[in-house]
Amino acid sequence: MKMELKEAQKIVDDWIRDYGVRYFSELTNMAILTEEVGELARVIARQYGDQSVKEGETMNAAEEMADILWVLICLANQTGVDLTSAFEQTIAKKTKRDKYRHKNNPKLSR
Repeated sequence: MKMELKEAQKIVDDWIRDYGVRYFSELTNMAILTEEVGELARVIARQYGDQSVKEGETMNAAEEMADILWVLICLANQTGVDLTSAFEQTIAKKTKRDKYRHKNNPKLSR
C-alpha cells in the first residue's frame, strides 16, 4: 500500500477514533516519541555501533522507525500540522539554504 503523508494522517486519525478512544495528550505523545527514538537508537547502536545484542533482544529498525512516524503523525494531527505541506516547505528551505553547502564541504569529499 502506497500513501502520502496526508493519507497517513487520516489513517492514524481514523484508527484513533475507531480503536484508540482518544489521542493521548500532546505532552504524553512527546514523551512516547522520545521513548521511541531511544528504542531506534538502541537498535542502531547494536547493529551499526560497538554494542552487542543482548540475549532475547530483537533488532528491527524498520519497526522502530514506523513507531516514530506513528507518534509524530499523532502529534501533527493534534496540533493541526499538515505534514505534506510542512515537509514540502522543509525541502524547499533546505534546497535554498544548502544547495551548494554540502557539495563544497571538503569534509564530505571522497
